[in-house]
Amino acid sequence: MAAKEQINAGLHGSVLDELGVLITSAAFPPGQVLRIEQLEQRFGVSRSVIREAVRVLESMGLVTSRRRVGVTVAPRAGWNLFDPRLIGWRLDGAGRTRLLGSLDQLRGGVEPVAAALAARHATPGQCGELTGAVMAMAVHGRSGDRDAYLRADILFHTTLLEASGNDMLGALATVVAQVLTGRARDPAPEAIRLHAEVAQAVQTGDAEAAERAMREITSRAG
Repeated sequence: MAAKEQINAGLHGSVLDELGVLITSAAFPPGQVLRIEQLEQRFGVSRSVIREAVRVLESMGLVTSRRRVGVTVAPRAGWNLFDPRLIGWRLDGAGRTRLLGSLDQLRGGVEPVAAALAARHATPGQCGELTGAVMAMAVHGRSGDRDAYLRADILFHTTLLEASGNDMLGALATVVAQVLTGRARDPAPEAIRLHAEVAQAVQTGDAEAAERAMREITSRAG
């Protein structure tokens, strides 16, 4: 990528994130019209950078764009609430606690079911991924490396959802990863033990035990 393209990509990402936070926090409320010229001045970037950011926001349902009208902030009912970027922006706002509660409820309804399905459908490779992720969680939990622990935790849950054999559940992997990132906590031996129970149950095909252990994991999330 050329230097100019790298700069534009960085500017686009920065403008996109700032606009996303302004919209999801209601600093730019639904119905507000945003003029391209005003956004250029506000962010000090070119029109092409603003238009690219608006294009992404439009694809997420956050805005609508019409000629001679401008860019209009859309009602929340039309937002793609499962987009991980949108979740990240909302977690940066004042409604973080309420959003985490909603996401925990979603996890509680989805991941235990995924664990039971994984016990029936997981491949040997996926079983190995789950076991390896638990081992990494244990190692990094002892060393106190929170970032590495989080990566292993995300790998575990992503693999589990994909191992369910249900494409709709697998598609929620990025959402769960965003929640885990937003809720990042110090490693806990009990949490590692429960993840190990899920991995073992999946490997032995014990759907009931996998669902039970995962339900305990999600119930402790809040």
